Amino acid sequence: MLRFTDVSVRYGAGVRAVDDVSLVVPDGAVVAVIGGNGAGKTTLMRAASGTLAYHGGTRTSGTIELAGTRIERLHPHRIVAEGLALVPEGRHVFGELSIEENLLAGAATVRKASVRAERLDRSYAMFEVLGRRRAQHAGLLSGGEQQMLAIARGLMSGPRILLLDEPSLGLAPQAVSRIASALTRINADGTTIVLVEQNAAMALGIADEGVVLERGVVSLHGPAQELRDSEDITRMYLGGSSDDEDEAPIRSTATLGRWEE
Repeated sequence: MLRFTDVSVRYGAGVRAVDDVSLVVPDGAVVAVIGGNGAGKTTLMRAASGTLAYHGGTRTSGTIELAGTRIERLHPHRIVAEGLALVPEGRHVFGELSIEENLLAGAATVRKASVRAERLDRSYAMFEVLGRRRAQHAGLLSGGEQQMLAIARGLMSGPRILLLDEPSLGLAPQAVSRIASALTRINADGTTIVLVEQNAAMALGIADEGVVLERGVVSLHGPAQELRDSEDITRMYLGGSSDDEDEAPIRSTATLGRWEE
């Protein structure tokens, strides 16, 4: 279980990017975090993965726990060792390295060669195109294939929880569908997933639970199906129309059904 309690984050002397956020990611779930640009989605993932400082951010309050262990002060490699991995926005594959070398870079915390080999085999079984082209430079892959590689690299550390930041960004619909199917399989194999997306239709389509962030604040959360059925969510994130184009964003912190323990 991943738990955020009253987490606030600030960049420099500016306004809070995340403001007093509390939420629980249950074991075995897919949780979608949706919202527009600047909502605080990426910042929340950076806080969980220990990478805030690399982007000029500071957690000013709150705690983050993974399976009961406080991780908000740990270095990123320690957080990975605890069982949490981040697939960052933009893929960030090493273009001059081979596919296999990219995957092995994700297993830096794995000491046993046999475990690394087993996870390579799993990656190639899940993403067959990577197996067929394992010796090829990663920079020659398409955008969708690079995203597959980024996801597979994230799995090489054997995480209990996988965070994904905008995995559908810039991809064609067919590639988005393949990524969504892969995430469903990964979750079925026992990995908890937190999926940060502006593509709300894709995210809520595979999620069990959903969270809406607006200006760093949780404005709505609950079962994904109920979020998909919400008129507010349809209007703002799923391409629905409104009679009043100037209508204000969602401002409540309502809960749709079960969320907190």
